[in-house]
Amino acid sequence: MGHYNFDRVINRENTSCVKYDLRQSIFGNSKVLPMWVADMDISTPDFILDALAERIKHPMLGYTIRDKAFNESIVWWNAKRHSWDIKPEYISICAGVVSGLNHAIQAFTNPGDKIIIQPPVYHPFFSTIYNNNRIILPNPLIGLDMKYTMDFEHLEKIASQGAKMIIISNPHNPVGRVWNRDELVRLGEICCKHNILIVSDEIHSDLIIKPNLHIPFASLSEQFLMNSVTFASTSKTFNLAGLFTGHAIIANKQLLKKYNHALEITGAGTGNIFGFESVKAAYSPKGEIWLDEVLEYIKGNTLLVEAYLKDKLPKINLAELQGTYLLWLDFRSFGLDDEKINDLLINKAEVGLNKGSIFGELGIGFQRMNVACPRSQVEEALERIHNVFKNL
Repeated sequence: MGHYNFDRVINRENTSCVKYDLRQSIFGNSKVLPMWVADMDISTPDFILDALAERIKHPMLGYTIRDKAFNESIVWWNAKRHSWDIKPEYISICAGVVSGLNHAIQAFTNPGDKIIIQPPVYHPFFSTIYNNNRIILPNPLIGLDMKYTMDFEHLEKIASQGAKMIIISNPHNPVGRVWNRDELVRLGEICCKHNILIVSDEIHSDLIIKPNLHIPFASLSEQFLMNSVTFASTSKTFNLAGLFTGHAIIANKQLLKKYNHALEITGAGTGNIFGFESVKAAYSPKGEIWLDEVLEYIKGNTLLVEAYLKDKLPKINLAELQGTYLLWLDFRSFGLDDEKINDLLINKAEVGLNKGSIFGELGIGFQRMNVACPRSQVEEALERIHNVFKNL
């Protein structure tokens, strides 16, 4: 028996909550069961809330520095959870990984430069490149039988077209792959050969389903360490997205200087008091205990979905979840277009998922489902989907 009760349903309505309070504007239906945006319907751990409550006892909330303990907590966590020894001086911050990606693009590339991404992939990868007037070079994943791999032959081909950067999702959102050592090494070798900077979004690095193992890209060699930027955060792991405190790990001093200059230009390098306190509380022995328990719970939710689909909705295919808490569901066997699938889910089943097309053309016919929530919510969503799709 674990220490925590993840079955508890918490009412998040009317708390300025993106997931619940924007249902009408996002889906056109305020009654949908929201299982879309990537935050948990599981409470932020008590020891983090306690740390925030302790800080707020002090009556002054003025300008705040990143103290030594903040960097040391990130160093400790990476060594303990990912067997990666980094130095405190490698660490910078970002409001969130998307913010960090924008700063990295501005710091390390110029307008008109080409940037490689691997769709279907986290949709802000597209917008950050477009919004900064850079050019996307897609290196689509190969998704045979819902088993996704990188297309290295294609990557080698487009790498020679003058790309300056590649942004990878490690683990991959939305398909749930945890890239293995051989895959990351081959990607790194191709990129270093063509002088392409590797930016690794590792925001889901703690959310790994056993027996899979997260490997930080930059941990694989000195060459990769010096030719990469890693972004991570406590936001997904501990349900802290509202505090906007992510971090960057950049060992190359020249790259770090450029990145920090990009932060300085926009005034985004200060951070916030409660974000700093939450990171120090999260990256701790208590954080490990909580995380191990919540991962087992998420695995149970995933197994529930897998068994339910196999038994009652075999037309919906599911990619194996190795990492993240986001399931990648294939609705293409129904022979319906995206608009019809979305209409049935939103207005008939009243379940709010992410439509796969936002992750690129290869996501058409798919849906992304967030299962970091009480099991009763997963069961309710499955029943609603079954009632609508069972006879199609």
